[in-house]
Amino acid sequence: MIRNLLVVGAGGFARETVEAVRAVNAVRPTWRLRGLLDDDPATHGRVVSGVPVLGPIDAVHDEPSALVVITTGRPDNYGSRPRIAARLDLPDDRYATIVHPTATVGTTCEVSPGAVLLAHVDLTADVTVGRHVVVMPQVVLPHDVRVGDFATLASGVRLGGACGIGEGAYVGAGACVREELSVGPRALIGMGSVVTRSVPAERLWIGSPARDAGPAPLGLAREPA
Repeated sequence: MIRNLLVVGAGGFARETVEAVRAVNAVRPTWRLRGLLDDDPATHGRVVSGVPVLGPIDAVHDEPSALVVITTGRPDNYGSRPRIAARLDLPDDRYATIVHPTATVGTTCEVSPGAVLLAHVDLTADVTVGRHVVVMPQVVLPHDVRVGDFATLASGVRLGGACGIGEGAYVGAGACVREELSVGPRALIGMGSVVTRSVPAERLWIGSPARDAGPAPLGLAREPA
């Protein structure tokens, strides 16, 4: 069955998700990509990566049969996805789960509604990926990793076995986290950091080995990034 799909956002992650959708469809037709939605009026009517920007985010309610994926968030505004999800107040069955066909997902792994797994992601065994999680290319999630809702794992992240990533946390590109450690909710790990101790909630950790660098810049902008 081919389902209509609306992509919330019109930035870089939205374009990457569009390419993942096309890759899925090339293997097996699954999605009819209706368009992008963004609250920036300057984007309305534009075509981004071959996909029209149809209007503001709240237009998801105009197409109740379409599934939705939220594709916003960057290191200085990584709180945008939970804000948008709360605003839309959609049930889980309205959200699509997008898994690039080159991603490997073990049979004992679970990927929740709204999550996006991009190219060459590897989930090995007993991994749980929460709702609206973003997993960028080349990320490795080994056995017993737990990734909380709305977390972001940027390109090339490597987690050790049994790590826990808290709700809304952001792990920057190329960062490594030692096995059995936790990254607290809404914490930010700087790119290339080597994490050898558990990270508290809402803190910024950077370096090799990573050290506390102060409060995390949670991203208080009200609109998607």
